[in-house]
Amino acid sequence: MEPKRLYRSDSDRMLLGVCGGIGEYLNVDSTIIRLLWAILVFWGGIGILAYLVAAVIIPGQPDYR
Repeated sequence: MEPKRLYRSDSDRMLLGVCGGIGEYLNVDSTIIRLLWAILVFWGGIGILAYLVAAVIIPGQPDYR
């Protein structure tokens, strides 16, 4: 069995695919993840920084998938 890996989504993306990738990894709807990010944005702006860090750290999906 192949280990589960976190990637930015190519198919379920609005900006950089971070929320779509996290949703695919956790097997939840990406809309829920986007709502959580929005709450973090309005709660002191930490969501913007967290999104940018995640976009840099989380790799894109490989082409061979």
